[in-house]
Amino acid sequence: MTVMATPGDVHRPYTAADLETMPDDGRRYELIDGELLVSPAPGWPHQEVVFSLYGVLRSACPRGLRVVGAPFAVRPDAFNEYQPDVLVARYGDLTMEDLPRAPLLAVEVISPTSGLRDANLKKAVYARMGVPSFWLVLPDLHRPALTAFELDGDEYRQVAHVVGAEACEAQRPFPVRVVPDDLVVGLHP
Repeated sequence: MTVMATPGDVHRPYTAADLETMPDDGRRYELIDGELLVSPAPGWPHQEVVFSLYGVLRSACPRGLRVVGAPFAVRPDAFNEYQPDVLVARYGDLTMEDLPRAPLLAVEVISPTSGLRDANLKKAVYARMGVPSFWLVLPDLHRPALTAFELDGDEYRQVAHVVGAEACEAQRPFPVRVVPDDLVVGLHP
């Protein structure tokens, strides 16, 4: 379950500094416009897909760009901090602590508790931030899927939707071939 909350002082939004006081309990703590989002620790299927996708992206990543997996903060300002499951950023944009500007790609792997939030709220936040490419990955064991979006003005337009053995031949942020079935192979005995 994802919980959105405001701080004890209802007149003050949460800040990135407040996140540093959160417990290290395996949950993911994010901020959207000063509101706290708390998500449970991801399950094994989610993590299997995240690490598989990370490997595919990392093997195709050109010099000058980096692939980073969560937990890693995208912190554009004091009232917003997001943690995409996987992101691609310019090497020069990264700090040792966070990414203070929009990544080139943000990927959310949908878990049972995050589907609506990832497909709606986080997609809108990434568009507002100016993230050029956004992917949603469904880690269904029997019918995994990847949907790719590219920013068109201030909204995303779908540029690909692949299921199972179909391949997504992405060009942004760099040429890479992703097959949803390959992302869930570790979930099979």
